Amino acid sequence: MTEHAKAHQPEDLTRLFVERANAKDAEGLSLLYEEDAVMAFPPGSQTRGRAAIRKLWEELLPRMPQFEPEQPLPTLISGDLALTSTPPKDGSGARAQVVRRQPDGTWLRVLDQPEFVDPTP
Repeated sequence: MTEHAKAHQPEDLTRLFVERANAKDAEGLSLLYEEDAVMAFPPGSQTRGRAAIRKLWEELLPRMPQFEPEQPLPTLISGDLALTSTPPKDGSGARAQVVRRQPDGTWLRVLDQPEFVDPTP
C-alpha cells in the first residue's frame, strides 16, 4: 500500500482530495474518509462507508476531468468537529463536508456533500 499524506488541518482535506482525484487514486481518496462516512453521491442517493466510497471513485475517476484547486471558504471548528466547504464554479451554494479530528490529531471526512460533476465527456 502506498503511503498517503494525512490532513493535519481540516482545510488540508480539500487539497489532498484534488491531488488524489487528479492522480486517479481511488484508494487515496477513500482514505480521506472515516470508515463509516457518508457521501451524498450519486445524486439522489448516498454512498455509505469507506469501502463503498472507494468503489464509487474506482468507477468514476477514469471518466472524470481534472479537478482545479479551489480556495476553501472559512472553516468552522467546534471541538473535534469542523465544517469545511468550497464554492462551486457557478457561484451558487457550496460543497460542504463535516470532518472529525482523529485520535492522532489528523482529520477525516464524516459527511460529504459534493457538487455533482458529470463524468461523461
